[in-house]
Amino acid sequence: MNRIILRSLAICLLLPTMGLFAHDHNGMGVHEYQLKNGLKILVKEDHRAPVVASEIWYRVGSSYEPGGLTGISHVLEHMMFKGTKKYGSGEFSEIISKLGGRENAFTSYDYTGYFQLLERSHLETSFKLEADRMRNLLLTEEEFKKEIEVVKEERRLRTEDNPSALTYERFVAAAYVSSPYHQPIIGWMDDLNHLTIQDIELWYDQWYAPNNATLVVVGDVQPEQVFKLAKKYFGRIKSRELPAIKPQREVPPIGERRIKVRVPAKVPILMMGYQVPVLTTAEKEWEPYALTVLAAVLDGGASARLAKELIRGEQIAASAGAGYNIAARMNSLFMFDAVPAPGKTVAEVEDAIQQQIVRLQKEPVSPAELARIKAQVRAEDVYQQDSIYYQARLLGSLDSVGLDYRLIDSYADRIEQVTAEQVRQVAVKYLVSERLTSAILEPISLSTQTNKKDKS
Repeated sequence: MNRIILRSLAICLLLPTMGLFAHDHNGMGVHEYQLKNGLKILVKEDHRAPVVASEIWYRVGSSYEPGGLTGISHVLEHMMFKGTKKYGSGEFSEIISKLGGRENAFTSYDYTGYFQLLERSHLETSFKLEADRMRNLLLTEEEFKKEIEVVKEERRLRTEDNPSALTYERFVAAAYVSSPYHQPIIGWMDDLNHLTIQDIELWYDQWYAPNNATLVVVGDVQPEQVFKLAKKYFGRIKSRELPAIKPQREVPPIGERRIKVRVPAKVPILMMGYQVPVLTTAEKEWEPYALTVLAAVLDGGASARLAKELIRGEQIAASAGAGYNIAARMNSLFMFDAVPAPGKTVAEVEDAIQQQIVRLQKEPVSPAELARIKAQVRAEDVYQQDSIYYQARLLGSLDSVGLDYRLIDSYADRIEQVTAEQVRQVAVKYLVSERLTSAILEPISLSTQTNKKDKS
């Protein structure tokens, strides 16, 4: 299983300038502006190399999608490269490539983003192209019919023909009942089969507007120059009335849920997830930080407990991990995943993980473990500054889920303040059976699956 463990969170003088409001947060070096049309702009200087990362973030993703339209945010992401009245299909990417840059896009539960990494003198080109497709996208039936097939093939390759990814998709669907995190980012295949170009046009008109976007620029730039360029290209775009967003909170958990996925696979896999709060939903501000430390106790490198005790010690697991996403729009999951070692069973691995949980609930984490984790966080806090792309991703992702980007500056300090008793308390409160969803990938032979399909 490909694990994505999100441990990262990852002004204020009011200065009217050219119709915008500017904030300079001293300490972080982030300059914040807002155009009259609602576009937020975050600029961070990093003059170590003559390059720049430019990213536009739209506050819409799969968690905004109603039933029957799952996957539409991701499909629109694909369509954003199919041209405008001014630029032909694929021309956006060609222009960036000829300038020696690279570009791409991403869709998540909570946002859709587009980025370019360029030599600093080409930032204006990035803005010109991005502003053009913010409102001038050409959505044709011909391009849509081709691209929807590309997305469906992507789903087949990455999910339906990938046992671990398919198990994860079904696991998430079981773990969330009323939360829109229940549905896959790429969409259900039946919904993709019934999407129309009219659906895409409406989605684009509803959500792709300056007042629903944040422009993030990090690199060898001068903030005021970035601001002037942004005003030149994005300032003329009108704001739009955005759709009302319902809370769609997950219903309180009342009992353990278990599913099995039986598909051809080489090895069995166990997935476990406990419903937990995040920074945007926690009643107690310290709990998400304690959950982050708890995840690091279990899976924070070779010396963490799962690797040290389940893999190398008891040799009960071939792989085992834990993870927690502290920065989401709604309640998330504290995740475990494991593959049994040869000769061991899923039941044995699950029992070993449960023993680790009980230990965390009864015994405070040792001072040495806490010191190791806090040192790792400090180191990561320094290393992440090496990448202007990653710096921009942190700023954009926090802002897009409704969090203050200045949390980046205080994250390491907040982790430093977590105590062993707080780690024990969140383990007792949240790692309990009524909050648990488990999924088991149970391998079957290809012939068994073929026989089932033949009979149906």
